[in-house]
Amino acid sequence: MTKLLSLFFLFISFNLLADFIHPMDFDNSKAQQNRVIEIIKNRVKYDYCDSGLDMCQPMMLRMMESENLKAFKNASQVNNREIMDRVIKDYCSSGLDMCSYTNIFMMYQENLKASKESLSW
Repeated sequence: MTKLLSLFFLFISFNLLADFIHPMDFDNSKAQQNRVIEIIKNRVKYDYCDSGLDMCQPMMLRMMESENLKAFKNASQVNNREIMDRVIKDYCSSGLDMCSYTNIFMMYQENLKASKESLSW
């Protein structure tokens, strides 16, 4: 049963990723704008209503949708493709299933900052 549930959640995670629009590939067309909004709504609903978190309140959903859209817009303006691709791979294509645009942008910023630092005494 545990394996079956794991496969189910893995399938859901890959299914959500199938609809994913890479922020750096965003062309700002009306069609892509509408698609990003739909992806965000679906992801937030999944995270807060369908995943066991049970915080499925209209206020929470609208707030998280807004945060994800803001993060997507910011992520679409970044310029380090290598870091962005790695963040997306780690958070969207692995078992973590933390593929919200909010997480992606936050981890992009942290990785960009870390890429400019080095250990020193």
